[in-house]
Amino acid sequence: MLVLSQVYVPDPTSVGQHLADACAEMVRRGWRVVVVTARDGYDDPSVHYPSRDTIHGVEVVRLRWCSFGKSSTAIRMLAGLSFVVQSVLRSLLVGRVDLVLVSTVPPIAPLAGIGASILRRAPVKYWVMDLNPDQMVELGKLPATSPWVRLFDWMNRRILGRATEVIVLDRFMAKRVLKKRDVRDKLTVLPPWPHEDHLEPVAHESNPFRTQHGLQGKLVVMYSGNHGHSTPLTTVLKAAAHLQDEDRLVFMFIGGGVGKKEVEATRLPNVRSLPYQPLETLRYSLSAADVHLVSLGDEVVGVVHPCKVYGAMAVARPIVLLGPEESHIGDLLHRDAFGWAIRHGDVEGATAFFRKLLTLPREELVSRGLKARAIITRELSKAALCAAFCDVLDRDGVAAVRETAFASRS
Repeated sequence: MLVLSQVYVPDPTSVGQHLADACAEMVRRGWRVVVVTARDGYDDPSVHYPSRDTIHGVEVVRLRWCSFGKSSTAIRMLAGLSFVVQSVLRSLLVGRVDLVLVSTVPPIAPLAGIGASILRRAPVKYWVMDLNPDQMVELGKLPATSPWVRLFDWMNRRILGRATEVIVLDRFMAKRVLKKRDVRDKLTVLPPWPHEDHLEPVAHESNPFRTQHGLQGKLVVMYSGNHGHSTPLTTVLKAAAHLQDEDRLVFMFIGGGVGKKEVEATRLPNVRSLPYQPLETLRYSLSAADVHLVSLGDEVVGVVHPCKVYGAMAVARPIVLLGPEESHIGDLLHRDAFGWAIRHGDVEGATAFFRKLLTLPREELVSRGLKARAIITRELSKAALCAAFCDVLDRDGVAAVRETAFASRS
């Protein structure tokens, strides 16, 4: 199986981590898996990874000049184009290819999937982690009539037509994809999974992260992950400005992205900012929160799918949704009352909510967190969802092709 993705572990982006879980499972099932990815960090291009690597049996080939940071859309497009051209050429050198898997990082990655599929005469399966040009249009960065938008739409129709399987993350995303092309006969709706290998609830009193950052006795509202245009935080940052008198309340923002500047520009005493934390210590950083904040822009329901909600649920913490309840996060909250929702722009409501949060008994927060973790254990575990995803990769004629290939090698 050939996997084409601009991001892969140990880069901390969520897409790369999910791909790594799936690739390791495919190796366990007997596949030879080759990943072609970028050599430099996606968020921080000054970080360099080895050009060749083997991780849990997965062969990783990393390419130069495929990640230049996120300073501008033009820079990201240039890096993405470099990745597409190089990865297609590199696909000619990896030996036999029975299946191509492509996702949406970079946004033009489907072009690489189409190219490799044609050149290697192999089926391609398409894992839709977010949707473009929808994101650019909904955020007002491109008009719907732009030639770039039309080019992206053409690419989407081509990959949706060529892919033998299309996997989307929620029902809202499925609805948008079906508007682009009717792929109901090969469409699977499957949410991503939490990185449970690195996640477990850690009690506050034995959590070294809380000790290291002086959080004992504090009520911590944490946002952990990418700070993007699609996940605006302005409402909560403005509420934090009104809550400086609440000494016990701390807003902690962990991760990177274009929205990080807005967080750090507040210079508020109750707002703290940290970079991405190592995967190995994620259980401590996520468990340091009393409540996790998850943001979703009003315009991008079904366009993006913030995965951070699953990690927060896995460490048994309640959720505050900043965004529309008619969304995949709202669907989760409606399954069991393990969180709350506040609206973008309602600074007064957000301020009142966080003041009330301070008055809730500790037992109620614990109870809501346990409800969240129960949903992960019951329905959304890595074991169940990663296996279901790999079943989609493995099914139909591809499994037979693989068995034939392995038989011919033996």
